[in-house]
Amino acid sequence: MKSDIRSILKLEVPLIVRIAERAMHVDEVVQWVPGMIIEMGKSADEELELLVNNVPIGVGSAVKITENFGIRISFVGDLRERIGAMSGRAVAPGELEAAVSGGAPTASEAQPAADAAGA
Repeated sequence: MKSDIRSILKLEVPLIVRIAERAMHVDEVVQWVPGMIIEMGKSADEELELLVNNVPIGVGSAVKITENFGIRISFVGDLRERIGAMSGRAVAPGELEAAVSGGAPTASEAQPAADAAGA
């Protein structure tokens, strides 16, 4: 089990920042043309949803870093739940701690880098 968790921690997963979502009828979608603006019904000040491997794990706000966009995380769920959701199974108590102590950064170690990127 310990090696399973270590393998999972080394995987690359898709990171998605969801701005908003909206249901539309197909007849509306087929009428789209370049330059068309679609209103999403969400305030530009609202937080964005952060997904890893299509699993919601937190929220944050958009930031501009030089010429790139980023996300400043304001809430992120429990580490055990995040890893369990990505692996497709529950993580047993003690299993995560053993794997993390094997070299992966903890949430508190990763936090300063996230703050520096968002500043």
